[in-house]
Amino acid sequence: MVGLSKRKQYTQAFLYLFPAVFLIGLWVIYPVYGSIRMSFFTEWNLFTQEGTGFGLDNYIKVWNDSQFQLALSNTLVYTFWVVPVSIAASLIIAVLLSNKMRGMKVFESIFFLPYITNIIAIGLAFRFIFHSRVGAITGVFNLLGLEPIGWLNDPEWALITLIIFGVWGGLAFKIVIFMAGLQNIDPQYYQAAKIDGAGRMKTFFRISLPLLAPIVAYITVISLIGSIKVYVEIIGIFGGGSSGAGPANSALSIVYYVYQKFYQESLPTIAAAASVMMFGFILIITIVQLWINRRRLTV
Repeated sequence: MVGLSKRKQYTQAFLYLFPAVFLIGLWVIYPVYGSIRMSFFTEWNLFTQEGTGFGLDNYIKVWNDSQFQLALSNTLVYTFWVVPVSIAASLIIAVLLSNKMRGMKVFESIFFLPYITNIIAIGLAFRFIFHSRVGAITGVFNLLGLEPIGWLNDPEWALITLIIFGVWGGLAFKIVIFMAGLQNIDPQYYQAAKIDGAGRMKTFFRISLPLLAPIVAYITVISLIGSIKVYVEIIGIFGGGSSGAGPANSALSIVYYVYQKFYQESLPTIAAAASVMMFGFILIITIVQLWINRRRLTV
């Protein structure tokens, strides 16, 4: 009877998990396998799913491609700025919102707007704000007697504009997570700190921040992955398609490079190789980050 009971439980568990496992296999595991397989062929037939010319030629071509090198450089710069700045800003905002300071309701609406709005729509708004002739930022510069900046037209400023957009667009989700973490901290810790005469800064760095360490680790990992996969933001600001990834492709990212190779240049094997390389970068960064966080938590 016990054996039958366990068998029944296993059967029920399998039936509950099967739809999710099937969809993950169909939409995640199989495409990853297909991309890895495709990346080793120099020629690929999308209809027969067969290729010719097996080898590492695609990876060599991608690595030596100046456009891929630009995409890799831009992605690293974007990640280097967006991840720490957005995490620090969202944590500060979450602390201010949790303290219920006067006038924070207005800022709360501003910061949560990207969370409920389509990223393309927000990109269109940013395109107007940063317009070099009629944008709101240009209007402020004119009032101050400063020369307007070609945020969207100048290759030297396109990536900076994308970084600004990436920081603001990623605040909402991080603020929600940090506020949930702050609300779950036992108030007795703060009461004890207040009795000991600890100020706000000391309380934050000695109590709040250490207790938020697992949440910081989680947000860091997903922020790194999201920054490496930056793509929709480029389309939202610069339009994508024939407009490219900013002036002279100056805001080109790895994912946008894959899009260009597959859809615009009809080079599926090159696109597959680039996507596999990006997958490898994300995997390595995630493993290193998890290892660092685990050591930090065990020390």
